[in-house]
Amino acid sequence: MSAPLRPELSIVVPLYNEEESLPLLVEQLLASLRPLGRPFELVLVDDGSSDGTASVLRVMAAQTPELVAMVLRRNYGQTPAMSAGFDASRGDLIVTLDGDLQNDPADIPMLLEQLEQGYDLVSGWRYQRQDDGLSRLLPSRLANRLIAKVTGVRLHDYGCSLKAYRRELVEDISLYGELHRFLPALAFIEGARITEVKVNHKARQFGQSKYGIDRTFRVLMDLLTVWFMKRFLTRPMHVFGFGGLASIALGLVLALYLLAEKLLANADIGNRPLLLVAVLAIVAGVQLFCFGLLAELQMRTYHESQGRPIYRVRETLRGSGAF
Repeated sequence: MSAPLRPELSIVVPLYNEEESLPLLVEQLLASLRPLGRPFELVLVDDGSSDGTASVLRVMAAQTPELVAMVLRRNYGQTPAMSAGFDASRGDLIVTLDGDLQNDPADIPMLLEQLEQGYDLVSGWRYQRQDDGLSRLLPSRLANRLIAKVTGVRLHDYGCSLKAYRRELVEDISLYGELHRFLPALAFIEGARITEVKVNHKARQFGQSKYGIDRTFRVLMDLLTVWFMKRFLTRPMHVFGFGGLASIALGLVLALYLLAEKLLANADIGNRPLLLVAVLAIVAGVQLFCFGLLAELQMRTYHESQGRPIYRVRETLRGSGAF
C-alpha cells in the first residue's frame, strides 16, 4: 500500500460542548473541501467538553478518513485548544474556525485564494453579524476599534475565528493565556503580511454562547500584553529604565529642594509629606530600573535558549554566481 499523502491544508477547530453541531459541521467542511482536490485534514480538538462531544468525535473519526480527533483531558480554554490543533496539524496552510456553525466553511476557498496572493494571514470579517442584540455587537465593535488603535493592525473584526495562515507564521508564534484573538497583532510583530476579507456569518443553531461579561476584562488585560510585546519585546529596558530614571530624577529634585530649604532657611522638613514623596520616588525608580535589567536578561535568555532570532527573513536572493 502506498503511504497516505501529506495534507496540504489543515482545518483546526476547537470544540467545547458542540455535540449537536459537530456532525453538521463535518458535513459542511467535507462538502467545501473535497471538491478542491487538495489533500486536507480536519483537526478537531475537544476542549474537555461536558457533553457527548468526545463520543461523537470518536464515531466520526472512524468514519471520516480526513479527520484527526483530539480530546484534551480537561477544559483548558480556546487558546490552548487552538495551540494543540496547530501542533497536531501537518498542512502548509492552516485554517481555523469555530465549531458552532456560525462560520461558513464555504468561505474557506476564498481565504486560500487570498493566501496564494502572497499574504501570510487572511482574517475573516463578519460584516453582517447574526448575533442577537446590542449587548454583544456594541462591545465587540468598540473592542475592535480599540485593538486596531493600540496594535496598529487595522482590522474590522478581531473576534472572527475564521482565519487562514501559512505554517511558517504559526510556528513563529507562541500562544499563552487567551491570546488567540490577537493572532493578527502577534503575526504583525513577526512581520507578517495581513489582509481581511468579508465572510458569511450565521445565526447560532444549537446551544448558547460560551462568552460572558468577564470576557471584556480578559480582552483588556490581553491587549495590554500585546501592546507591550509590540513595543518593547526586545527592548524592555526602554520602558522600565526610562520610568525608573524619571522617578529617580523626580525624587532627587525634591530631595535637593528640601535640603536647600533646610540649609538656607533652617526649615523643619522632617514631618513634611514632600520628604516622603521624594524617598518613595527614589526607591520606586531604583526598583523600576532593576526590573528593566531583569527583563533584559530574561529577554536574552528567552531568545538564546531557543535559538530564536530577533528578526525574521522573508526571502534570500542570490545572484547566479553566488555560493
